[in-house]
Amino acid sequence: MAQDGTTGIVTLEPQQGERVRGVAAGLGGTADADLEITRPELLEARRTGDVGLVHSWELVTAVDGPGTRMTIFLSGCPLRCVYCHNPDTMEMKEGTLESVESVAKRVTRYRSIFKASGGGLTLSGGEPLFQIAFTRRLLKLVHDAGIHTCIDTSGYLGARLTDEDLENIDLVLLDVKSGDEDTYNAVTKRELAPTIAFGDRLNKIGKPVWVRFVVVPGYTDSEENVNNVADIVARWADNVERVEVLPFHNMGADKWKRIGLPYELEDVSPPSPERVEQVREVFRSRGLQAF
Repeated sequence: MAQDGTTGIVTLEPQQGERVRGVAAGLGGTADADLEITRPELLEARRTGDVGLVHSWELVTAVDGPGTRMTIFLSGCPLRCVYCHNPDTMEMKEGTLESVESVAKRVTRYRSIFKASGGGLTLSGGEPLFQIAFTRRLLKLVHDAGIHTCIDTSGYLGARLTDEDLENIDLVLLDVKSGDEDTYNAVTKRELAPTIAFGDRLNKIGKPVWVRFVVVPGYTDSEENVNNVADIVARWADNVERVEVLPFHNMGADKWKRIGLPYELEDVSPPSPERVEQVREVFRSRGLQAF
C-alpha cells in the first residue's frame, strides 16, 4: 500500500507532486507503472474506504460549523460551480492518499479543543459525498469517539447517505446554490432537484441544518431567485437552525488560472454589504435566522 500522505499534512511537496498526482489520476485513468500501488488495488481501497484522496485540511474557528473545527477538504465534485473558490478540488487529480485510520487519529488528537469550544470535524471539498466510502467510515470513527461531526455538501449526492450514515452526522451545512432549475443549471451545470430532495429528507428526520447561500451579482442575486431560495428553505424551518448569506468573492480566481480553466467571473465584483443585508432580510421574512 502506498504511504503517500498517510501520516503527514496533506499539502503536496514539490518533489512528490508528480508522483502523487499520478496516483490521483489513476483513480479515473491510467496509473503510472512505477507507483507503489496498482490501479486495481487503489480502486479497491477507494471502494472500501480504506483510503481517500484528501486535498487539504485546516483548523478553524467560527466557520464551517460551531466552535473550533478541523475542516478536511476532499477531492472530487460532480458540480461545476462558476464561482467555486476551490476549483482544484473538482477533479480527482490533486491531493494525497490518506488512510481512514490515520485521518481519524489526527482528528481525535484535538478532542480536548473540540470539547472546550463545542467544535469538531467538518468534511468539505469538493464534495465529501463524492468519496462516499471514505467519508462514511471516517464519520463513523470520529462520531464513535464522541466528536461532533458535520458535512458541507451541495446535497446533490445526498441519496448516497444511508439512514445509518446520517446518524453519524450531527450537523449538515447545506449549500442551496439557486432556487430554480434554470439558474441552478447555469451556475452548477447540474440539477436542483436532488438538493431539494435531500433537504426534505433531512427535515423529515429532524437533522440540524445550516443553509448556505452565496450572493453572486448577475447570477444568483435576482429578486426572483432569492425569493425562490427563501421559499425552499422555509419548507425546512423546523430543522434549519440558521441561514448563512455569503457574499461572492474572487479569491479563487488564481486557482482557475493555475489549473488552466476559464474563469467567467473575472469581471464580477462582490455584492455590496447593503445588498447582502437585503438578501438576509428576505430569509428573515420567512421566519428564518439569517446571518
